Amino acid sequence: MPKNTAVGKKKALIAAKAAKKGVQTKTTRNTRKSVVFHRPRTLKLARDPKYLRKSTGEGDRGLDKYQILRFPLTTERAMKKIEDNRTIVFIVDIRANKRQIKAAVESMYNVRTAKVNTLIRPDGQKKAFVQLTPDYDALDVANKIGIL
Repeated sequence: MPKNTAVGKKKALIAAKAAKKGVQTKTTRNTRKSVVFHRPRTLKLARDPKYLRKSTGEGDRGLDKYQILRFPLTTERAMKKIEDNRTIVFIVDIRANKRQIKAAVESMYNVRTAKVNTLIRPDGQKKAFVQLTPDYDALDVANKIGIL
C-alpha cells in the first residue's frame, strides 16, 4: 500500500501546482504583416468513390469505326475535291479526333491516307477531309464506296 500513497501524493502535488499557477495565461497574437488573407492549407483527401460514374472507359470514348464515319458528303464541292485533290469528304462523329478518323477510313476502305483535316460546320456536324496517298485514286475509292 505505501506505493499507492506515493503515487497519490505525487498527483496531489501536480494538481496543487496547476491550481496555484492558474488555467488562464496570457497569450500573444502574431502580428499580421500582410493585408491579404491567405486561406490556411487544410487536409485534402484522395478521392475514394463508392461506384464508377461512367460505365465505359475514357480511352476510346466508346467509338468504333462505324460510329466515327457517319456518311460521305456528295456535294459538288466534295466531288471537285475527289477529282482534283485525291480527297474524300465525310461527315464524322463530333467526338472523333483526326487519328481515329484516319484509322477508320484505312480499316473500312483498305486505303492509305496522307492527312486528315477537320472542321465543325455551323449546324454542329463535323466534316473531315481525308486526303489519300498518291498511289490511290480517289475516284476508284469513291466508286467503291458508292458516292459516284
